[in-house]
Amino acid sequence: MLLDVRTYRCKPGTIKSHLKLYSDLGKPAQSKHLGNPLLFATTETGNPNEYTHIWVYKNAGDRETKRAAMWSDPDWINYTQESAKLGALESQENKLLKPVDFYELKTS
Repeated sequence: MLLDVRTYRCKPGTIKSHLKLYSDLGKPAQSKHLGNPLLFATTETGNPNEYTHIWVYKNAGDRETKRAAMWSDPDWINYTQESAKLGALESQENKLLKPVDFYELKTS
C-alpha cells in the first residue's frame, strides 16, 4: 500500500474560495479516477491557510496509472485551469508514505 499525502497552502483569505472551486469542479473529476481519499481536511491548529488530503494506492504503478488517467481527463484539466485563474494556491508538499506492518490501516 502507498499513501500519497498532499498538503497545500493557499494565500491568506483564499482558502474558502479555493475549496469551493475544488468541491464544484475538482472533486467530481478527481474522484472519478482516484476514488475517495482516506482524508481531506483543513487545518485546525497551525497555518489556517493549509489543507491536506491523503490518497491510498495499491503501489506506485497503481498511483501512476490512476493519476495518468486523471491528467488526461478534460474535466480535471478544466479544474486545474480554473484553479490557476483563481490564483489561490501558494505552495504544495507531497509525500509518498508506506504504512508499517504492525498497525492496520483501515481504509473503509
